[in-house]
Amino acid sequence: MARSDKDAVPAAYRWAGYMLGFSIGGFFDGILLHQVLQWHHLLAGLQGGRFADLRFQILADGLFHLAMYLIALVGFFLLWRSRGTFALWTADRLLLANALIGFGAWHILDGIASHWLLGIHRIKMDSDMPLFWDLLWFVVFGVAFVAAGWLIRPGGGTPRRRNGAAPAALVALAILTGAGAALPPNANSTVLVVFRPGLPPERAASALASTGGRLVWSDPSDQVWAVSLPDDARLLDLYRNGALLVGGSFLPAGCINWTRV
Repeated sequence: MARSDKDAVPAAYRWAGYMLGFSIGGFFDGILLHQVLQWHHLLAGLQGGRFADLRFQILADGLFHLAMYLIALVGFFLLWRSRGTFALWTADRLLLANALIGFGAWHILDGIASHWLLGIHRIKMDSDMPLFWDLLWFVVFGVAFVAAGWLIRPGGGTPRRRNGAAPAALVALAILTGAGAALPPNANSTVLVVFRPGLPPERAASALASTGGRLVWSDPSDQVWAVSLPDDARLLDLYRNGALLVGGSFLPAGCINWTRV
């Protein structure tokens, strides 16, 4: 074969890696910073009006995850279209390299656009030094990942058969990280419950009683509750009785204060 593997790789295969890595970067950001650490919401930097409503902030986070799902699906489709490339000896390494570049590209784009140009959020909203956290994320998860992907990109070589393990692993990772964005929290914790607008308070109280939980705090609208749940709590009972979202833990005071309008 006269030309190198790099020349033989179709554009669809290269873009599949970029898009899968980009979507995993978005899921990583959303799951870790929005849900686990709860340092910010997507639109946490915007004040007043509907941005003061915690339900709107959570809706924006959900739409963000939906966008990442769509990007991942496009990546899956491009990977499937170029599946014949799996046989090339450099295919696994190229896919991994492009995924790392895509992962880093998300954090670079998020840093420049969301943090500094648009100001819709910062990495750590309640920090006295928000720029420090912005730069840390930008360098560690952005620049470093792009550089790592660029460094391991393969050159030419003599083609030989490969088993395509990397594409399967990358697809599995994208699916698992995407699913993680929708997982309910574990029980035995204090969690935030957002009820649908107009739900009678007595029905919300009944839903909480069915789980054996205890009310810790509620916002003025009585539609956002912080509740303490026992080990054997059935979270589906909350969803069946009007809950729109059961959050992973009690949000920081700054997030709760957005609902006091």
